[in-house]
Amino acid sequence: MIPETAPLRQVPAWQQELAHAISDPAELLRVLELDLALLPAARAAVALFPLRVPRGYVARMQKGDPRDPLLRQVLPLGEETVATPGFLADPVGDQQAMVAPGVLHKYHGRVLLIATGACGVHCRYCFRRAFPYADANPRAEHWRQALAYLAKQTSVSEVILSGGDPLSLSNHHLSALLNGLVTIPHLRRLRIHSRQPIVLPERVEQGLVDLLAGLSLQPILVLHANHPREIDVGVGEALRRLGAAGVMLLNQSVLLKEVNDSAAILADLSLTMFRFGVMPYYLHLLDRVQGAAHFEVEENRALAIMEELRNGLPGYLVPRLVREQAGQPAKTPVPRSPRILAPAIQLPKGK
Repeated sequence: MIPETAPLRQVPAWQQELAHAISDPAELLRVLELDLALLPAARAAVALFPLRVPRGYVARMQKGDPRDPLLRQVLPLGEETVATPGFLADPVGDQQAMVAPGVLHKYHGRVLLIATGACGVHCRYCFRRAFPYADANPRAEHWRQALAYLAKQTSVSEVILSGGDPLSLSNHHLSALLNGLVTIPHLRRLRIHSRQPIVLPERVEQGLVDLLAGLSLQPILVLHANHPREIDVGVGEALRRLGAAGVMLLNQSVLLKEVNDSAAILADLSLTMFRFGVMPYYLHLLDRVQGAAHFEVEENRALAIMEELRNGLPGYLVPRLVREQAGQPAKTPVPRSPRILAPAIQLPKGK
């Protein structure tokens, strides 16, 4: 059994940071010294999908620059309010794959649990921005239905915790879930998908590290970083602590227009993450969720970027370009095109 961390009387630092995250677009604009003419459109977008961004993440942004690549990921824009053909509320078929509240069984051998609807940051391209978290809450009965389903699925060896962000759960609640999972004999691996160590590195405190290090299931943490400037000293230290505890670290990114649609930026990201023990995993084409059309990068452009990456990086530092399609048995690789030729990229100095 994993010792359940008792709730502390003193609120952990990461929870205090989360509680003071910016949720008012007027404050975000003020802190970053941006034109308040952006405010009416931002308020209209926030009415559809709330704003939330930790102050430490905001501190990495360039003041006065409305096109800052970190800001662009979280800044509500008027484009979000425009209905775009082909963009859906549930673009990856989550709801049709739900077999119990918050339990998604899409792929052979692994099951995904929506551990929580809470997240440390509300990315404007989030494919679950319209997900019905209140109606699909596996915690409502202390995970009973989720654990019962997993116990019957003897072909499942890996459980994936997603959200929201599963690391928004306290150590106490996370350990309660893990105590249920480790009793299921056919489970071998625990995969956690989280952006929390990137936007809120304070979350990687000793209690969480000890929890993952003491796990009988093999722990895998799939991070979500899109741009090298997201990786500051605090993030690097958090990643090193996780790696030293035996947690396998992978990174997946979303290809986003005017954020990271550049081979040089993505190469810098892979090299930066590798310095801290993180291997590249996936580069996702945008999930076509309603409200995020302005982030989409055309497939031919994505393929050209991938050719540049392959020409400039060793193969182990090149992520796989994929898209997720509802009803498919796995992520769908985006095939190389023999018609696309690309020069080698210039790698950042010192990397």
